[in-house]
Amino acid sequence: MTDIEETVRKYALLNAYQHGGKAQPKAVLGKILAENPEFRSQAREVASLTSRIVEEINRLTPERQLKILRERWPESLEARKRMAEEKKLPPLPEAEEGRVVTRFSPNPDCVLHLGSARAAVISWMYAKAYKGRFILRFEDTDPRGKRPQLQFYDSIREDLEWLGCRWDEEHIQSMRLPIYYEHAQRLLEKGGAYVCTCKPEKFRSLALAGKPCPCREQPSEVQLERWERMLDGRYREGGAVVRVKTDLSHPNPAVRDWPALRIVDTERWPHPLVGSRFRVWPLYNFSCGRDDHLLGITHIVRGKERLANEVRQKYLYAHLGWKYPVAVHYGRLAITGAELSKSKIKSGMEEGVFKGYDDPRLATLQALR
Repeated sequence: MTDIEETVRKYALLNAYQHGGKAQPKAVLGKILAENPEFRSQAREVASLTSRIVEEINRLTPERQLKILRERWPESLEARKRMAEEKKLPPLPEAEEGRVVTRFSPNPDCVLHLGSARAAVISWMYAKAYKGRFILRFEDTDPRGKRPQLQFYDSIREDLEWLGCRWDEEHIQSMRLPIYYEHAQRLLEKGGAYVCTCKPEKFRSLALAGKPCPCREQPSEVQLERWERMLDGRYREGGAVVRVKTDLSHPNPAVRDWPALRIVDTERWPHPLVGSRFRVWPLYNFSCGRDDHLLGITHIVRGKERLANEVRQKYLYAHLGWKYPVAVHYGRLAITGAELSKSKIKSGMEEGVFKGYDDPRLATLQALR
């Protein structure tokens, strides 16, 4: 038996042990390629071998599978048992049973990969552990840049079902635009935001210097009139943006008066669900921050790279007198030899580098299924 065959058989038996005697070929293959990068150059051959061996393993009884594991790979079996015992989440800060609400908020511009799936699984597990609710929220408010695609709404749902992360509620942000408009107007009336018509380079230079732009101190009636111009089309794309007032001396210039809503030419960039019905679209920190409050999210699980977004959103919450949810952060996931970047996954698909989203060289859930 070759080294590859030996490795495949071990992983197939371990997978069968975890799944009631029936190994899953794609899961076995994904594990092999993730933990044995030297086999990736032979991915096609390894995939064929995996299918054959998994079929053989699945014909054995669970008792026979366990006997082989105990005889040939007892250390792997014990390690798997220890991992299962250790897979307990640490206590969630400020959590009350029955009152925890978590969310998973993907942009449907690509399939799910292991990095995004981690947030989904942890959020779902915490909601179940505290007998709370888990919300699926599609963040699809960028019809020009990170364009959502219809196929990915369903593929994300299918991936979550496959993971066992069944959601209690579903919301789609592109269906909530009037709610964002209402809250944007309220913020303008309260003086917590303003409509900026400065050229981007002019605003950037002022922000870097810690100085306000001329639009910042205009009275509320001027702000509301400009807001109407954004909505009715008198301002074109790039002509105006709503900004949230922050501390202009904040050490991070990107936090200073961050943009909340902007105009998108949806005649040119129609949204897959709502077409060109709307022309003013919220940016991530506005729609995300608003919805976390409006949907009653109590705990947010996300990567540490989102820390700056928390800083931005807390200014929004302060303007409106809201309490910010508890945030739990984790480090970035890296898998040697497997692609986690959505932009690189999509470009690889367009260029024919990958045969599909289930290509074993990708760290997507479709590749593991």
